[in-house]
Amino acid sequence: MQTADLPRVVEIEKQCFGERWTINAFANELANTASAYFIGQEGDQIIGYAGYWLILEEGHITTIGVEPRFQRRGYGELLLLHLIDHAARAGAKWLTLEVRASNDSAQRLYHRYGFTSLGKRKAYYQDNNEDALIMWTENIGQLQYQERLLELRQAVTNRGTKAP
Repeated sequence: MQTADLPRVVEIEKQCFGERWTINAFANELANTASAYFIGQEGDQIIGYAGYWLILEEGHITTIGVEPRFQRRGYGELLLLHLIDHAARAGAKWLTLEVRASNDSAQRLYHRYGFTSLGKRKAYYQDNNEDALIMWTENIGQLQYQERLLELRQAVTNRGTKAP
């Protein structure tokens, strides 16, 4: 993700989540040396974005968003795969994230990738005071996790979804 991408990223953000992150918030993330942010594209069009922070050996996924008309096509999954790969190369051993308690589809995706709910943040989301589930992976460097990741990546590839 680059500064020039931010107007489109914020447009997608609003479609997915409302007025949660601003251009300035994303610009601050791009300037943060502990963060990494990416876009997903269909041709030349930005259709999604994702980012995480690397704090010691922990990759904290901060956001994944896909324009609604491109959802349910595997793009969010590809962005998640990209975050996992990038975080592993950067030295992360574990990944964590927060997800809305009501977001069953995201939770199913994260469970497929080895995330387990290990706690709850009460009234975490400011727009409606909804709780967030705190999810963690096992050690992403372990052989068992890497084998699972390879199978999941192959399944996405077989569905014909393009990489971000």
